[in-house]
Parts: sequence; structure tokens; C-alpha cells
Amino acid sequence: MIIVLRPDATKKQIDHIIDKVKKLGLKPMVSRGVERTIIGVIGEEDILRVQPLEAFAGVEKVMPILKPYKLVSREFKSEDSVINVDGVKIGGKKLTVMAGPCSVENFEMLLDIGKKVKKAGASILRGGAFKPRSSPYSFQGLGEKGLKFLKDVKKETGLKIITEVMDTRDVGMVEKYADILQVGARNMQNFNLLKEVGLSKKPVLLKRGMSATVKEFLMSAEYILAAGNFNCILCERGIRTFEDATRFTLDLNAVPLIKQLSHLPVIVDPSHGTGKWDLVSPMAKAAIAAGADGLIIEVHSNPEEAYSDGEQSLVPHRFEAMMKEMHSIAKAVNREI
Repeated sequence: MIIVLRPDATKKQIDHIIDKVKKLGLKPMVSRGVERTIIGVIGEEDILRVQPLEAFAGVEKVMPILKPYKLVSREFKSEDSVINVDGVKIGGKKLTVMAGPCSVENFEMLLDIGKKVKKAGASILRGGAFKPRSSPYSFQGLGEKGLKFLKDVKKETGLKIITEVMDTRDVGMVEKYADILQVGARNMQNFNLLKEVGLSKKPVLLKRGMSATVKEFLMSAEYILAAGNFNCILCERGIRTFEDATRFTLDLNAVPLIKQLSHLPVIVDPSHGTGKWDLVSPMAKAAIAAGADGLIIEVHSNPEEAYSDGEQSLVPHRFEAMMKEMHSIAKAVNREI
């Protein structure tokens, strides 16, 4: 349920309403927009239906939220959310590009790629210190050693860092190094992990599960917001269909659809979505045209020797060429890159 406040509602009035909601055993979540402040109420709505909330000073109207995801919905917040990552904004007019290797392999390689992707226009360095792999015998990542490499490259380049966290026990450790916590596709419905990153003050990038519907995707994001972390970024990275010509089917339908349903920013991952390096650039451009707020791209200096996902990684000069080509696409949809 949403309590819409009057434009002239005072802090005292708002605090009184919040206190009343809490006494009813419900959870109030305040969203301050450009024109209105609203209070989203989480819990059993039937309790509120017998309360004359419209009679409270400062209340303009009370509305039920019909969708199962409350805080994620456009009903809760009509304006687009813009996530500020220490000065890098995700969700505004300027598109955000995250780029780097699938796995952190060593410091020299990571630094070299970091410098090159920054020069090409990326503002966030991606790299996996922990790697969820289909086979238990595949490279699983360097762990905290890889996180230290990421932090050292950040000092050298000024790039913000995004890296995956896989285990609730590791959230505190990863927070010390990363600017954005990534929850991977295989953990999209790891509800304990979602709750844990929801308690974090760091922004979270949530990847869509490979067999998840849009509704299930948004419900997973709801866990993060319900735990108190509104700095959530959604990532479309392809879903599993009958088609096997590509690694996954990159569902660009989901981009404008999610933008209609939710206020959260949407990033697209054409690297995992296609699994083929020569399809990454065309699908990256299509994602921007579809309304994505940015991209996350795998870049490796020597894909033949990559520890993971070399077949879908762009070499730096191809990444640079793609970034140059995307300027006209961004301009056509009133965005900047």
C-alpha cells in the first residue's frame, strides 16, 4: 500500500504517520521524489484498510499496490532511480559502461585492461574474484587475492569496481574492496544472499536468472529493497530458450518492459547473452536503442588464454571501436556515452 503525502506535509506529520504504521506491526519505507514524498507500507494490507489514514494530517491519498513487487514498482516511485556509485551515476542520461575480464587472473593483466577500457570510455571495471562455474573442476577465481588486485587497479586508474559475491559469509569481505556487489544469474533466487546484500550500504547489481520470468526477476529485486537497500541495478543477461545457436537468448524485450514496470535502472550484458564475441557489439548497440541504462562487457587482452569465457570477450581494440560506434546510437535515443 502507498500513502501519498501532500506537498506541504511537515516532518512532524510524516514522523507521526511512520510511527503509527510501525505500531500496527507494518514496515514503512519512505521515498522522497521530486514532487511528492510517499510512504510504502510492507506487510498485511488488510490491517491498514480499517485505519482511516486519509484522516491523518499531511496525507493526500492512500492507494493499494496491486503488483506482488511493491518497492520495485513504478507505483511506489514514478521517477527513474539513479544510483550514485561514488560519483558515477547509473540510470541518468549518461550511459554507464562496465568492462573487464570475466575472471581476475593476475595484477598485470588486470591493470593493462583497466587502463585500456577507461581510455575507451568505461567508468567501472568488472572482474570476477569468485567464479560460479558449471563444473567443479573449472577455475573458481582467486578469492580475496583477486579482490586485492581489483582494489590496486582502482587506485591506479580511478575506475570503480564491480565484482560478484556468491556467499552470505563473503559479503562483508567483498564490501571492503568493491563499489558494487554483483549477484550472479545462478544466485538470483538465493534469498538469503539477497537479504544479506540488502543490508549492505553498497549498490547491488542483480543479474536475471537464466530461466527467470520478468516477474520473478523483479520479485528477487524486491528482497534487496525490502531489506533496506534501494541502490539496486537490474541486469538482463540472456535467458535459456530452445535456441542453441547462441549461449543464451538476449531478451531485449525485457528492457523496455522492465522500464515500464519498475523505476530501477537496467543494464544489459551482451557478452553472456550471446556467448560470441562477434555478436557483442551489435547486441550492445541494440540494447542502447532499446532503452538500457548501460552495458557490462567482457574484455580480455588475450581471449585464447583466458581462464574463463574467452570466446565471448572482446579484445581491447574491438571494445574501443564499439564504444566509438555507440555514440550515434546513444544520441539517437537522447542519451550520452
